[in-house]
Amino acid sequence: QVQLVESGGGLVQPGGSLRLSCAASTSIFSINAMGWYRQAPGKQRELVAVITSGGSTNYADSVKGRFTISRDNAKNTVYLQMNSLKPEDTAVYYCNVRAVKLANGYEYHYWGQGTQVTVSS
Repeated sequence: QVQLVESGGGLVQPGGSLRLSCAASTSIFSINAMGWYRQAPGKQRELVAVITSGGSTNYADSVKGRFTISRDNAKNTVYLQMNSLKPEDTAVYYCNVRAVKLANGYEYHYWGQGTQVTVSS
């Protein structure tokens, strides 16, 4: 199993900033990628940003220029710096991990429990 611990969600005014963190703990998996998804009320879950162990990144068009994803490979921790927040960013944010089990070579997917981000005046 891969244990994920999320933190950093909360309430912020429009134009404000938050930083989300997700730490993965495992000794029998090799992590290929970590990222963030979000699900707003009444909407489908969508990818926000992802980063591989090699440092390549992808962002949803709606957050480009405002959000930055980064990763500390030594600590297996991913961060999402969110600036210039808008009410439309309000959602539950989920950490996602793709990891290979060393014993069998298969890739598994893991999800954090989610953290609420609310942008409101």
